Amino acid sequence: MDKRLRRARAATFAFFALNGFVVGMWLVHIPAAERRAGVSHATLGLLLLLLGGGAFLGMQVAGPLADRFGTHRVVPVSAVLCALALILPGLATSGFALGAALLTLGLGNGALDVSMNAHAVEVEHAYGRPVMSAFHAVWSIGGFVAALVGARTLSWGWAPVTTFTIATVIALVIAAAATPTLLRRAPRPVAEGPRQRRRTPGRIWVMAGLALLLMLSEGVANDWSVLHLQTILDAQPGTAALAFGSFAAAMTVGRLLTDPVVARVGSVAVVRWGAAVAAVGVLTTALAPVAWLAIVGWGVFGIGLSGSAPQLFSAAGHADRDNAGANVSRVAGVGYLGILAGPAIIGPMTHLMPLNLTFLLVAVFCLVAVAGAGMLSPATPEDASPGTPPSPPERQASATPTP
Repeated sequence: MDKRLRRARAATFAFFALNGFVVGMWLVHIPAAERRAGVSHATLGLLLLLLGGGAFLGMQVAGPLADRFGTHRVVPVSAVLCALALILPGLATSGFALGAALLTLGLGNGALDVSMNAHAVEVEHAYGRPVMSAFHAVWSIGGFVAALVGARTLSWGWAPVTTFTIATVIALVIAAAATPTLLRRAPRPVAEGPRQRRRTPGRIWVMAGLALLLMLSEGVANDWSVLHLQTILDAQPGTAALAFGSFAAAMTVGRLLTDPVVARVGSVAVVRWGAAVAAVGVLTTALAPVAWLAIVGWGVFGIGLSGSAPQLFSAAGHADRDNAGANVSRVAGVGYLGILAGPAIIGPMTHLMPLNLTFLLVAVFCLVAVAGAGMLSPATPEDASPGTPPSPPERQASATPTP
């Protein structure tokens, strides 16, 4: 393994950590930004939709640009936009200003999310073995570091804009240091004559649908795990916080351990069995009579989901390397809509049934993913694009794993 490839992998880790750090820094400061802008909780909820909408738009724009000009160009530009946009919510003193700031932050975040995942596909292809899940684990670690730093600066009474500015400088330094070692691919040539728009294969849309269901399930844990323990099981706030802590820790650890598993059994098995484990975990949580068992259930749920989204992104990228960015943008974008849809689906259902019983729908989503996991298998020769190689995870499933 040459130094150039190892450095490219390290650079990819850096950009994933940068993105997780920026997103985590914003999440920690949401209440402070809300107070500074003088908006209500209801208004903030609507403004957060602009963040999600901006992210979705950024994903759809950055994917084709990464294919056309190369991820080594789009990733740094996206990182700079994402980092600089972090300052804007700290400056907002009105609802309009905060909305514009969140839209811009969403654009940068979405563009970086897709372009760095497309670059991760290139690194994984060059390695010839699964390395995608570890990148997503580092994203989670970046968010955890941001939570620690943000908690400390808030306790010191720092204004959000001060913390955001320092975080932006740190992110820009990381981006500048990592950019020179990104993998470089020649820009895709523009065909002569009228350019024909390439249709996204149906297989990619099926993977996008699976991402929607599984990332919606992840969003349910983010939004409702703590409230579940407090309202259904009468847990104290400190105990209830362990529900999300258990889920988040399990997701991070699971992603750190997933790549060697994919190398042995393949991405299809990881998604299929992972979704099955997630279904068991959320059923345990839904039916748990005591808090400790619900906390265990959330942890099992996290372990099950941990490897699914990275493998979906990887399979989409490897399906057609010339259009990896566009394919990843479809899967990531639709999946991101799932995270946003979690509150909209579960919330109204609580008017009809207790919160814990709404989690049964999440179990159904996981079982659908079990049934649809076969879509991650490489395309058949007649479906594949000319020159499209099989994905590293599937090659490794039938060969001796690379140490």
